[in-house]
Amino acid sequence: MSKIWTTEVNRQTIAKKEQIWKLWADVANWNSWDNDIESSELYGKFIVGTKGMLKSVGGPKTTFVITDCEYLKSFTNRSYLPLCKIDFIHTLSEMKNRLVVTHRVEMSGFLTFFFSKVIGKNVAKGLPQAVENLITNAEKFE
Repeated sequence: MSKIWTTEVNRQTIAKKEQIWKLWADVANWNSWDNDIESSELYGKFIVGTKGMLKSVGGPKTTFVITDCEYLKSFTNRSYLPLCKIDFIHTLSEMKNRLVVTHRVEMSGFLTFFFSKVIGKNVAKGLPQAVENLITNAEKFE
């Protein structure tokens, strides 16, 4: 039975959903708000099934696929590691006249125990800053 590893960050913002979505959908510029990404690109439209490439700082290039995409609500991009998959789940929800941005990372598969230690600790460390940077960039448009 495969184990699941997760980490999640939630932040409120005064930014509009459209501004957050614009930054999410601009895959080539993910590194403008996520300091752990050196470069990224999408090979097509920002829709389910489209593949892309991401190079983390100090890491190898990895491919990903958009597995979920609901305009102004959520999207998920999935990468595959040996005997493990990693989902980056991005969600927008509204609470008391504020927008809540959630970034959640889930790893699952036989080697989750290994990749959660090798990759997961860095993901968990960088995720709060990535969400803060995303929100800061989106709020500039207010």
